[in-house]
Amino acid sequence: MDCMVESSELDMILATRAANIKIVLTDCDGVLTDGTVYYSARGEEMRRFSVLDGMGVELLRAHGIESGIISGETSECILRRAEKLRLDPVFLGVRLKLDRLRRFVEDSGILLENVAYIGDDVNDLSLMRLLCNHGLTACPFGATAFLHPFAHYQTRRQGGRGAFREFADLILSLSGHEPKDYPLVFSTEELERE
Repeated sequence: MDCMVESSELDMILATRAANIKIVLTDCDGVLTDGTVYYSARGEEMRRFSVLDGMGVELLRAHGIESGIISGETSECILRRAEKLRLDPVFLGVRLKLDRLRRFVEDSGILLENVAYIGDDVNDLSLMRLLCNHGLTACPFGATAFLHPFAHYQTRRQGGRGAFREFADLILSLSGHEPKDYPLVFSTEELERE
């Protein structure tokens, strides 16, 4: 089923669905990173992550929405980033993402209507095809065109450059949270001094 609908109808659908989201799951490479993997001469692997996306995780959490990863890759870099952001669940080395999602939903008791997902490539297709009829789906700018019919939203930002944050902001905004509602890092006294 194609998830793209007319703008006014989409706004109502997205607002209703956003209010039900309890967890945002994401692919890693191509969403939290730009898809580039660096290797040192010793074979050490490195990936670049955006702090914008990390703040998106924190803002979601502050409003009672958890975040997790479903990735086809098995990487120590991804695991370290997930630990730093306190992501849960973290599913690495997943070849059949749809099957993993179904097991997660069954084990956790969360409904498909409570899940949002952002992915960028064909290995996200079956999962997004299912979720576009229940939860919320997105893909970053530059994602494969095969995902577009199953994404409720396509970010303006690329993977690794704030695409997850943009999706997080969308979910919070559609749920009625405005930036002024976001928890402040500084106290009001500190802000008044500036």
